[in-house]
Amino acid sequence: MKTKTYLYNTLSNKVEEFVPNEEGKVKMYTCGPTVYHYAHIGNLRSYIMEDVLEKHLRFAGYDVKRVMNITDVGHLSSDGDTGEDKMLAGAKREHKTVMDIARYYTDAFFEDCRKLGIKRPDVVEPATNCIAEFIRMIETLLEKGYAYIAGENVYFDTSKLDNYYALSSQKEDELQVGVREDVEEDANKRNKTDFVLWFTKSKFDNQELKWDSPWGVGYPGWHIECSSIAIRHLGEYMDIHCGGVDNIFPHHTNEIAQSEAYLGHKWCNYWFHINHLNTTGGKMSKSKGEFLTVSLLQDKGYDPMAYRLFCLQSHYRKPLEFSYEALDNAATAYEKLIKRVKSVTDEGAVDETVVEKYKERFAEAVGNDINTSMGLTVLYEALKDEANGATRRAIVSALDEVLSLQLNRAWEETEEPEEDKELTTYVENMIAERAAAKKEKNFARADEIRELLKEKGIQVRDTHEGTVWERIC
Repeated sequence: MKTKTYLYNTLSNKVEEFVPNEEGKVKMYTCGPTVYHYAHIGNLRSYIMEDVLEKHLRFAGYDVKRVMNITDVGHLSSDGDTGEDKMLAGAKREHKTVMDIARYYTDAFFEDCRKLGIKRPDVVEPATNCIAEFIRMIETLLEKGYAYIAGENVYFDTSKLDNYYALSSQKEDELQVGVREDVEEDANKRNKTDFVLWFTKSKFDNQELKWDSPWGVGYPGWHIECSSIAIRHLGEYMDIHCGGVDNIFPHHTNEIAQSEAYLGHKWCNYWFHINHLNTTGGKMSKSKGEFLTVSLLQDKGYDPMAYRLFCLQSHYRKPLEFSYEALDNAATAYEKLIKRVKSVTDEGAVDETVVEKYKERFAEAVGNDINTSMGLTVLYEALKDEANGATRRAIVSALDEVLSLQLNRAWEETEEPEEDKELTTYVENMIAERAAAKKEKNFARADEIRELLKEKGIQVRDTHEGTVWERIC
């Protein structure tokens, strides 16, 4: 099966038919995490949607190679060249070394990805593995006249470019020095949009990770790492570059500037950006309000698949507002979906013609700018189809290659062992007693029952559809 895919391209500001540089093959790059803390669920929305994009392209018949960097040095607390290195801040916070922090939070990130059904990219490259490549790229930019040395740092000279703002559609007069957090006056810069390629000891003397370079002991700027890692593993021509909308400027704008100056030609054809996950207070971040992680949602009784479904119900280019009420609705929808899938028997022989029909409809729906909500509609229609059970199971399994909602687990459950039946009876009786206590306003007893169940490894959660429970150990 080979179907057309259409993507919104930030570079052109319109939906375009996706045509890779090499027929049948896709080279795809994802901006990875800065591993100084846990990823919050807003970060993970981006990785869920990039995961869907990759899996859709594979489903549509492409051979995909996806690369992700791990930022373990060089990302400052501002996305410009100001503030403290995030990795150093994380090390200070936890009284550990930078590399200890990096290893711990890299593992934590991929564990969250596993819980959310996000496929690990084909190549995962930490920035600290590639210092020699960064230096070589910076040397070439200096030789070509696109970079300069000032105050012992190396800067990229944005005035050498005809259209620095092509990706972001920014205007130079909008960048008032000292007003935006990513633009701070730096006496070493020739132009306010210039950015650092290499920091030396002239900045951040307490930096833990430093390397020798032709310009002195120091460390790379954040922007150089993605360009260098992508070129190292994907070559001079890339098809799709992914990230959140907050990466458009300055990070991705700077990536284009330095990569095309280095290569001497256009670098990447399609730029895929995911909008923010917001709370009622605005964009989600690690510094505002409750720090929402996958583990926190689990502690509150939510299946990570409910959060994935919550994301798939919305379009990636629209801001998505998070609330527990909205997540409750997604959790209820997921529970109902699993029940519907479980009710499909395996009777009959698979009708491949019907399966292919639904696969084509699904690929066309999702291929319309990664429209996951329409893809879900095709799934629900397949579950209602009059085809026999074996055929519907085959359709569900095929579509879940992209949706990754772990729908097959509905059929993998074996008959409940006798001891589990006893536990189920006990839990349901306790939940009924708790409901009666709450009705009588005996909240102390209701809380006591919740704690008794928790001691037995049972988490209960109240939803609009009633109380649900799951094992937590």
